[in-house]
Amino acid sequence: MIYDTLNHWKQYEYIHPGVTAGLAWLANTELSALADGRYEVDGDNVFVNVMSYTTLADNPTPERHEKFADIFYLLEGEELVGVCPREQLGDVVKADPAGDVWLHQGETVKLPLGKGRFAVLFPGDGHAPSIGPNGPAPARKCVVKVRL
Repeated sequence: MIYDTLNHWKQYEYIHPGVTAGLAWLANTELSALADGRYEVDGDNVFVNVMSYTTLADNPTPERHEKFADIFYLLEGEELVGVCPREQLGDVVKADPAGDVWLHQGETVKLPLGKGRFAVLFPGDGHAPSIGPNGPAPARKCVVKVRL
């Protein structure tokens, strides 16, 4: 997992070409002008979902992926993302291999998004997104999906 501000995105250029492409897109795009929807950076290898949603009071089922990394970047509102290492994920609650999503039981540590911060969650990293720090509220974010 990487947790940093977008001002430092270039220090992660060596990680993976798709991560670099996703972070560069976030850093060099006028994000406030984007409508909700999908934006392709590199076809199905790197793409961005811009979404408006209502945060949750809590998210007790952290997820993980096997084929994709997620890069979260909040555009509006407030959000916490719960994170944990794979070893701390509990039993699988629901599996969707075709969608590359496994939901687990498990405790997470909550990190704030917003104020220029991003999080890169690699395959196996447990993450529980969309938690409202003060309960449900409107929010908007970019989720960059990177095939690894």
